[in-house]
Amino acid sequence: QVHFVESGGGLVQPGGSLTLSCAASGSVFRLYGWYRQAPGKQRELVASITFGGEIRYADNVKGRFTISADNAKSSVYLQMSNLRSDDTATYYCTAAPINGDLYWGQGTQVTVSS
Repeated sequence: QVHFVESGGGLVQPGGSLTLSCAASGSVFRLYGWYRQAPGKQRELVASITFGGEIRYADNVKGRFTISADNAKSSVYLQMSNLRSDDTATYYCTAAPINGDLYWGQGTQVTVSS
């Protein structure tokens, strides 16, 4: 059974910064990712990182967001800077075990507003 502990969401002003953290447990993971879903919009991949360190970003966060992982702690982080109102969404931590499908965290709310 895979479990997640997510933290770091909240309210931030436009242009501000926020860091999301997620600790996964219950397996050894080959891939971590952050997805988000804004009201009325489809869920989208924000960033992902493999066990080997390969990273992908959505075009609309490149240069502003940084994903990192600590494999020893089964943890993944998302540093977000220069936040905009359209970054407002529920952010979901995900992790894929070596021989399994993607698991999803419960989500953490990020609101960018003045």
